[in-house]
Amino acid sequence: MNYLNLDTKKTEATVEQLNILLADYHLYYQKLRNFHWNIIGENFFDLHAKFEEMYTDTLIKIDEVAERILTLRYQPISNLTDYLKLSSIEEASSEIKDVEMVKILLDDHGLLLKQMRSTVKTADEGGDEGTIDLLGAYIRELEKTSWMLDSWRMNKTSNHKKS
Repeated sequence: MNYLNLDTKKTEATVEQLNILLADYHLYYQKLRNFHWNIIGENFFDLHAKFEEMYTDTLIKIDEVAERILTLRYQPISNLTDYLKLSSIEEASSEIKDVEMVKILLDDHGLLLKQMRSTVKTADEGGDEGTIDLLGAYIRELEKTSWMLDSWRMNKTSNHKKS
């Protein structure tokens, strides 16, 4: 890996964090598919389309994280058993109301953001600007999606905090 000019030991720590993120993304992806397939009620059209947009984006991120691991000259984990062991995201029932689906996804966003920030910290300690750059964009995008979902579930009398 001399062509990347990265410390192998520090890169290994980053890859461990990236593999956890990969596991988290896989469980999150499947949850989005579940919710997309099983959404019913008055918010069907809004959330059915939104969940599809989100799982399509997540699938791209899964591939990019795996390819980053490969770029660092390691093999990404690639089986469900390992994903279930590593991930802090849990599976969800298919029998959930729309507002609960959004709450669960927002909770998962918190877990994903925590793992991304942990990975960025580890990558920074290893001088890995490529991983930092990749995940920095993911953090920004997920924060925006979280804001939008949270705004969707706010009632009409809710207000944003005043500065």
